[in-house]
Amino acid sequence: MTPSTSNQPCWDTASQSTPAAASALKRHALSEHLVDCGARRSRLDDLQGGADRVRQALTARVVTTVLVLSLLLGASWLLV
Repeated sequence: MTPSTSNQPCWDTASQSTPAAASALKRHALSEHLVDCGARRSRLDDLQGGADRVRQALTARVVTTVLVLSLLLGASWLLV
């Protein structure tokens, strides 16, 4: 490939100089695939998402988390 000095993109596409568009059949297949993927989600995926949100909240508040945990551990040690 020879270097181009213009600012225009220099790649070829499969649409062959016409606007690329998805056919109705492809859109329908994609829609079916997304519905199938959504149906396969399990409760474990939801649990993992919840655990990720909790982890992100705790990591954003490291100092507060350490302080609260140390207070809870200290209080439980004193009560025992």
